[in-house]
Amino acid sequence: MSQPTSAALLPEVERVSHAILALLLPHRRTVETDTHLDTTHHFPEQLRQIAAFVRNGQPVIFSLPGFPCKSPNTEKVFSHLPDHGERLALRFLHSLCLRIEEVYAPGAKILVCSDGHIFGDVIGVPDEHIDAYGDELREMIRTEGLGDHLDTFDLRDVYGPDLSYDEKRKTAAENLGPSLEELRAEVRVNDSTLRMYRGITRFLVEDTADWEGTRSALQRECRRRAYEVILRSRAWGELIAEAYPGNVRLSIHPQNRGEVKFGIRLLGAADAWTTPWHSVLLHRPDGSWELMHRREAEKLGRVVHQDGRPSHYEAVGDGRGSGEESEAAAA
Repeated sequence: MSQPTSAALLPEVERVSHAILALLLPHRRTVETDTHLDTTHHFPEQLRQIAAFVRNGQPVIFSLPGFPCKSPNTEKVFSHLPDHGERLALRFLHSLCLRIEEVYAPGAKILVCSDGHIFGDVIGVPDEHIDAYGDELREMIRTEGLGDHLDTFDLRDVYGPDLSYDEKRKTAAENLGPSLEELRAEVRVNDSTLRMYRGITRFLVEDTADWEGTRSALQRECRRRAYEVILRSRAWGELIAEAYPGNVRLSIHPQNRGEVKFGIRLLGAADAWTTPWHSVLLHRPDGSWELMHRREAEKLGRVVHQDGRPSHYEAVGDGRGSGEESEAAAA
């Protein structure tokens, strides 16, 4: 029997690519309000990226910049180490790969590109805390049995062992990404970039501890640093694209239709910008999980410990935190 021609395979490549993308759509992270209109046809760039793998019968490889480090603000998080929020987010990414495998036998893999070191000095998180966070993240992937579909990549994998983190950051910032003038101009004309700039500014204001100046001075300082965070993030994105040029590009930031990256929501939260590394998890009586700031979660529940350190909050019946703590295996 003769083998089908390449042209005959194209409709199947298209069908499978749409089926894979359809699994991502329910988890799209965006600030657009009309997501009920979404179809896979609205995302031609993602279809193109996915089809390149499907056409060759290869596992679809996604790159996801994120999981940088914990916020330095302990009103938001427990500590500098990952907790049950990261654990559930990693489980979600793994389950997404398993669902893709059901519609496409070669399956999928996700490369978690931890970006903490690229801007750690700007957000006030020491490199040793970022290293500890990354090491624990890899240990979570191992102990949870997620390593068949998840892998990690960070600045330790770039530019060799002889350069310090400061030297690696400087090399990336100087050689990749836009200039400050280009970014300022983009913020003025691009709504998506403006939203990101405002969102990061807000995070920096919330994360700043022990500020002794005025509120207006803090906001000015955080607006300045927000540009630097975006510049470094862009450089990191370019570095990933150079190292893995064919990967399907995901983002933990909201993305509109037509963007080169696809925004993806890891866990439930009231705010489209909330992530596990800026918050803790609350386990509600109905079994659902929600990300929120620690100061809010402790009003609603009690701390649950796992492996000797805080994991998440368990909501109590009357909706008020009891202040009690317990040791339990997180579900």
